Amino acid sequence: MKILMLCWRDTHHPQGGGSERYLERVAQYLSHQGHEVIVRTARYPGARRRERSQGVDFHRGGGRLTVYIHAAFLLSLARIRRGPYRDVDVIVDTQNGIPFFARVFAGRPTVLLTHHCHREQWPVAGPFLARLGWFLESRVAPWVYRHSQYVTVSQPSATELSALGVAPERITIIRNGIDPAPHLADTPKELRLVTLSRLVPHKQLEHAMDVVAALAPEHDIYLDIIGSGWWEEHLRTYAHELGVQGRVIFHGQVTEQRKHQLLARALIHLMPSRKEGWGLAVVEAAQHCVPTVGYRSSSGLRDSVVDQVTGLLVDTKAQLIDATSQLIRNPECCQLLGDAARRRAAGFSWESTGAEFAALLEEQARRAE
Repeated sequence: MKILMLCWRDTHHPQGGGSERYLERVAQYLSHQGHEVIVRTARYPGARRRERSQGVDFHRGGGRLTVYIHAAFLLSLARIRRGPYRDVDVIVDTQNGIPFFARVFAGRPTVLLTHHCHREQWPVAGPFLARLGWFLESRVAPWVYRHSQYVTVSQPSATELSALGVAPERITIIRNGIDPAPHLADTPKELRLVTLSRLVPHKQLEHAMDVVAALAPEHDIYLDIIGSGWWEEHLRTYAHELGVQGRVIFHGQVTEQRKHQLLARALIHLMPSRKEGWGLAVVEAAQHCVPTVGYRSSSGLRDSVVDQVTGLLVDTKAQLIDATSQLIRNPECCQLLGDAARRRAAGFSWESTGAEFAALLEEQARRAE
């Protein structure tokens, strides 16, 4: 098959994150199975218009919003058997807020990949774009894709889609895989918290700093923030205002080896995000026996964290502080949660994720014949 995957960013984009990694790992699996795979995304400073990596062809064009216009033009050409995508067999349209509406423009079998709904995140776009975006996501997209197959990454996200009118029988849950952790020498645990996240408002990393500020008078505690994003300056200012700037370390983008080193030495992984489709960072931390404390309202965390077994889910910031404090005071409990988290993490792989996705795409292509 020739497969086109549409996404607004790739993993090398300054704001790339877990959802982009998911798509690229699936693309790599499909390529290794002999399929021709193209991933189309936006351009960014330093990015090539075209390049090949891990057997996958990357095509880039447009910016944060115009990426959709560029793709629509090329998809429209494909509909009349013109352009680089004229012979595509199936399309994966990634809906990060809004989809590319590939079903309309290209007229090809299209699977809509949605990690989660974005109602809680749209306000950061401003009043007008927030209303427009949520209207497109909650009303227009479900109608356009009313006969299409959906893929999402957790049961809570599937439930959200059903609430928007998507028929449950058209939703397939294919959970995230995970890369094997690199071999590390025995790393002693330190009194450190860690977050692995894009630095954007809805991740609410301010709450992780609030935990540090609340516990610092009693504990010599530190917070490692792994990741980058446009909200970083605000977060640095917030740390200074709290008086914890010396206890919060911004590591930015790091190598895979360094990321795992930082995770391995941590005691607890905090995920105070307002919304997650799954929570890939939860499983990456779990590989190192690090349990997660996060918000129950963050939908996907109710799937990636087994409450009271592999981590703790809470409802408020005060509870986030209290739960973290309890684990620090009770290292035996923290160890039990971490051990259970590591055992569960061992059950996820990109091989399994890719195989499920491949079977779904092959079925969609056969139906179109």
